[in-house]
Amino acid sequence: MKQIPLPIGPLPEPTFENFLPGGNAAALDHLRALVTPAAPVYLWGSGGSGKSHLLRGLAASCQAQGQRAGWFDASARQPWVFSPDWSLVVIDRCDALDTDAQQAAFTLFIEAAAHGVQVAAAGRLPPVDLPLRDDLRTRLGWGHVFALQPLPDAETRAALRREGDRRGILLSDELMDHLLTHFPRDLGHLMQLFDRLDTFSLARSRRLSVPLLRQMLSEEATAAADIA
Repeated sequence: MKQIPLPIGPLPEPTFENFLPGGNAAALDHLRALVTPAAPVYLWGSGGSGKSHLLRGLAASCQAQGQRAGWFDASARQPWVFSPDWSLVVIDRCDALDTDAQQAAFTLFIEAAAHGVQVAAAGRLPPVDLPLRDDLRTRLGWGHVFALQPLPDAETRAALRREGDRRGILLSDELMDHLLTHFPRDLGHLMQLFDRLDTFSLARSRRLSVPLLRQMLSEEATAAADIA
């Protein structure tokens, strides 16, 4: 009989405090010390390097001070409406902006500049290589630009173990090695996978293990195929 798992609590919201900087301390320090409005900030790097985490941390910092932030990314619905009472405009996944979103992002830049609102953005590519219209690419690159690096294995392991400790779970070296060798080393992806596996293990009263992970993924694949 399957048990109904008790809620452990959602993964912590991304903040500056729970960001593991690795080689990205310069970007973290800059955003922590940012006095807005300042020159735009652009973060770039591969998936899992912490771009969205830092942007969300910046938005959370603004909101903790009683300020408002507008958040947009490549999948956000049009139209993108600017609000003059914002203190921050965030544009994430700039490398994936389509033609309409590029126009919307450019308009946000113009309106933010006119109202003295801070702009922070991120993408997988440096500004010069973004497949965007020239005027938008130029604006993304004229401020402070930081190249982010993914966490090394040791810090990724430490983050997973810390989350395991928060949940009262001891992650075995076998499971940790399997996670780091068979899945993208994107901490956000790994944390979500860990969360699903924890729920799966509680429902079946079994400890976390590689065989249990394989069973979960197999059942998820079967369920997805049945829906399709």
